[in-house]
Amino acid sequence: MKENFTKIGFILSVAGGAVGLGNAWKFPTLVGQNGGFAFIILYLAITLTIGFAIFLGEILMGRLSQSDPVNAYRTLAVKNKERWKNAGFLAIGGILVLSFYLVILGWVARYVYVSFLPLPADINEAKAFFGNVVLGDIKGSLFFFFIAFILTLFVVSRGVKSGIERLNIYMMPTLFVMLLAMLLFSMSINGFGDAFKFLFYIDFSKIGMHSVLDALGLSFFTLCLGIGCILTYAASLDDDTNVITSSFYIVIINILIGIMMGLIVFTFIFEFGADPSQQGAGLVFFSLITLFAKFGIVGNILAFVFFLSLFFAGITSAISMIEPFTFYLVNEYKISRVKALSVIGVFILILSVSCIISLNPSYGHYMTFSKKSFFDILDYLTSNIMLPVGSILSAIFVGFFIPKIKVENFFKQYVKSKKVFEIWYFTLRFIAPIAIVVIMVRQMFFS
Repeated sequence: MKENFTKIGFILSVAGGAVGLGNAWKFPTLVGQNGGFAFIILYLAITLTIGFAIFLGEILMGRLSQSDPVNAYRTLAVKNKERWKNAGFLAIGGILVLSFYLVILGWVARYVYVSFLPLPADINEAKAFFGNVVLGDIKGSLFFFFIAFILTLFVVSRGVKSGIERLNIYMMPTLFVMLLAMLLFSMSINGFGDAFKFLFYIDFSKIGMHSVLDALGLSFFTLCLGIGCILTYAASLDDDTNVITSSFYIVIINILIGIMMGLIVFTFIFEFGADPSQQGAGLVFFSLITLFAKFGIVGNILAFVFFLSLFFAGITSAISMIEPFTFYLVNEYKISRVKALSVIGVFILILSVSCIISLNPSYGHYMTFSKKSFFDILDYLTSNIMLPVGSILSAIFVGFFIPKIKVENFFKQYVKSKKVFEIWYFTLRFIAPIAIVVIMVRQMFFS
């Protein structure tokens, strides 16, 4: 019997898929670098137009096909069905992303454990700890990776209702409560005022073409586009769910959590005079952990809550990456979820272990190609090629290869305005694909 999401389950599951580890550094860093709240306004405008157009396109494919990404293309294509199904195989991009994402999630799990120990006192000590213990200790890296790996497979093996929806129903509110508690604590220290100004000042002079491209990339990241996640979740959605309002709630949840993360992270950055321009994992694993150390035992508690929050956010993203291809194997070969996940699990295990080895100071050279680690190669291949191409193909497919009358009839269920439909349809067919190509070119040749 086919399982369906409830409305709240769908919203929290898709939001959980988009809310991930990057919320701790990607969203707040981009906001801080691009004119504060001016960038948020730009991001909202792009998300509610270009990003939203592709998002609804993937929703439409899932709802009309009631199937996985591969069979959605094959079912909905009017002609060249076998050729179009190949576009659905780009869902394997989610598996490739998950292979290195689980490695990072293992680092977060390790820092949950580290929060019970004396924390690194300065940046140099934090970097040494990260290099010697997190990257250098292969056995430890494998152990904490397996925690994230087994938990992800277990949740997805339970199915839509008992696994994915139940996890998100409990974990997303818990994540919000933990972040709220940290935010309230942040408001009690002096750095909060500077963090608020850093994120919420409006400076349109810093908005340029780079800001537009950053907002476009963040929009696709936030809406979880290009890996078949939205399509797959929509295939398990109740008919009476309004996808327009549900999608709006998803965007709001992501923005809210991104802002909360930003206020928390930068409060500690400003409180102790650290570098607010620090980006990426270093912002969390180097800077933030040493700032927590300055609070003594309270800092250990803060570190525990923060890294546990990150772990929760990471797990909800991880299950959204693996579900599309799992759904395909179950549908195509009529096998159980456990068997499908066993096949996928072996594939992920090989790739993830290769990533761990490639980052190890002693053995990394065995998994380095053209001066790029295997970890970096997977990251580049998925982020710059597979996911953007997946988004382009879904936009072109819905815009040009599904009969317009079928698309319009679907849209009429939620919005009656013909003019609104035509604007959305034009955006999907022309503006969105061009925007993604611009992002790809920028990432591949100018980043």
